[in-house]
Amino acid sequence: MSSADPRHFFTIGLLALLVAGALGGCATTGRQPLHDERSVIPTMGTRGAHCCAMAKAVPRQTALARTAVRFVGQSRIQVGGRSYSPDCSGFVRGVYATQRVDLYDGLGELDGGNGVGRIFTHVVQHGRIHYGPTVNPGDLVFFHNTWDFNRDGLPNDPLTHVGVVEKVDLDGTVVFVSSVSGGIERYRLNLQHPDTHKAQDGRVLNDFLRRKHFGDTRGTYYLAGRLFAAFGTLAH
Repeated sequence: MSSADPRHFFTIGLLALLVAGALGGCATTGRQPLHDERSVIPTMGTRGAHCCAMAKAVPRQTALARTAVRFVGQSRIQVGGRSYSPDCSGFVRGVYATQRVDLYDGLGELDGGNGVGRIFTHVVQHGRIHYGPTVNPGDLVFFHNTWDFNRDGLPNDPLTHVGVVEKVDLDGTVVFVSSVSGGIERYRLNLQHPDTHKAQDGRVLNDFLRRKHFGDTRGTYYLAGRLFAAFGTLAH
């Protein structure tokens, strides 16, 4: 990532916010102008509108995707005799642990902080945050605003959910695996049609990642395409 790239400044600003401990959690189930993209994390809107196509297969990335799929339908996350928390951050940590990658490495154990934010920070430090147009199987996919973490009634909660990419369909729909309150399942994300749940032929393009609640403010989104934050690829 070039130091002249505005996204470099975006990630630096985000890291400062994470260190301050202001972020939180993992999901349980718009386009907004940015004042200065170098320092303000975008918590609404869609990036990567020209995404996505599958990148050339890399053995370790493919292994990560296959491991994620093996967890589908399960509620417990155990790897090498170790149990991980039954939420989205615990799930992706378990998947990456099969490749001897600790997504909390260098960040200490979670203690009232944000697991998704810590994982994002790890990718910033050891890999690449990107928005397409190609996506690797085994990539991490991050989302904002999947729930009201700070309980202020506003969609201003960055990095609240994460999953592992399984594949990209021919129509650009990203299939990813993640853990929510009901267990580990497949979900779909299509950045070319972020406001569409199902195509006319019935194919799901974007799953709902946020539950609707009475009193949700204007500008609250629910579909994966609108809640998308970024993809993360660790060094191969």
